[in-house]
Amino acid sequence: MRNYRDIYAVYNDETIRVYQAYSHAIAEPALEHQRFVAPFKIERMTWIKPSFLWMMYRAGYGHKDDGQRRILAIDITHDGFRWALENSCGSHIPEDMSREDWNALKARTPVRIQWDPERDIRHNPLDHRSIQIGLKGEAVKRYVNDWIVRIEDITPIAQAIYDHIQTGDKDAARALCPEERLYTMIDNHDQFG
Repeated sequence: MRNYRDIYAVYNDETIRVYQAYSHAIAEPALEHQRFVAPFKIERMTWIKPSFLWMMYRAGYGHKDDGQRRILAIDITHDGFRWALENSCGSHIPEDMSREDWNALKARTPVRIQWDPERDIRHNPLDHRSIQIGLKGEAVKRYVNDWIVRIEDITPIAQAIYDHIQTGDKDAARALCPEERLYTMIDNHDQFG
């Protein structure tokens, strides 16, 4: 059984996989160049998600809207992922912090962490959380220029899973989902956010 705030992901000795959903206009050049280039805006906050099913929930298996039509799997370095976690703060103000201190913390922290309910294959909330990692400023630059090892278009897999769900074949849908395991490259998942 999962702990409330464990990170589960697809990973190997070199990389951890995160997911993002984009329009065709952003996805195509990213796939061609194997990094994010214009019209991707490096000035904006971008959210990465290690959970495949949370990404499917967020993007509706690529059917939610045109801005999330393409589902990308991005393999990034463990060093980059750890840097993001170590240079983060939660996305909500802590109960024991003043608004002034909270604003100062956000100003000096380039990464936001948010824990949302994990989802099952039909988007139902589960009793444990899934981490979302928001990158801005220096963190986005590092992500785009240093951390990315590979970008893969997994939209066809997402659409096949969606089609199986629509026809009621949950077993076939589940068989296409990646096998995620507890991320053990960090010591304590609860310390983030």
